[in-house]
Amino acid sequence: MLGAMELAADMAGAGARILMVDDDPGIRDVVSDFLGRHGYKVETAADAPEMERVLERGPVDLIVLDVMLPGEDGLAICRRLTTADNAPPIIMLSAMGEDTDRIVGLELGADDYLAKPCNPRELLARVRAVLRRAEQRTNGGALGAGCEFAGWRLDLVRRELRSPQGVVVNLSSGEFSLLRAFVERPQRVLTRDQLLEFARGPDSDAFDRAIDVQISRLRRKLDDGGGGHDLIRTIRNEGYMFTAKVKRT
Repeated sequence: MLGAMELAADMAGAGARILMVDDDPGIRDVVSDFLGRHGYKVETAADAPEMERVLERGPVDLIVLDVMLPGEDGLAICRRLTTADNAPPIIMLSAMGEDTDRIVGLELGADDYLAKPCNPRELLARVRAVLRRAEQRTNGGALGAGCEFAGWRLDLVRRELRSPQGVVVNLSSGEFSLLRAFVERPQRVLTRDQLLEFARGPDSDAFDRAIDVQISRLRRKLDDGGGGHDLIRTIRNEGYMFTAKVKRT
């Protein structure tokens, strides 16, 4: 039987629609059965065309995506999906567990990354954490509907960032979580460990380099509208600081 804490965690994401994309039918069956027993509606696909057919039937709340797929691979799929509006969160799975592979996946916009073979319970914990963060972003959280800083406007409900010129800047889920972590704690030095926890949750086993990569990407996007490196300042041997004053709206 589920304990009280586990039951509460299940209820938080109950009914979420999850798409499992993996060309191994055994893994698809094990994962879909396990997640299904914990209250999730799981659909499966063996490759990109099957995935597209599932998505045509309606939006999903989360995609669990294998890197090594026939035809269009998982990294290419991740890159394509995360550049679209209202992209679902993505957890990537890969038999390649090297740091460089994980960095590439996170840099492309994946919300989390697990090396295969993984324990289904660990995947379940990651699914819960990613869905919880997505729900917090949708509901607006502590900041309310949004905030303004240095001429920029961040809408936490629509997950929309507008530059001082009024141009919408597309953010991956990971970049959005990181920017939110900064604007909730402006003008404070945040270590990499703190940013990992604020942006990805206390259960994340991501690493310092992943934060550096996403900060670099976020700075480039802010630079396009002016002031990216000034807004996110590197504090030598300590971490990073979001320098702008934030007005909650």
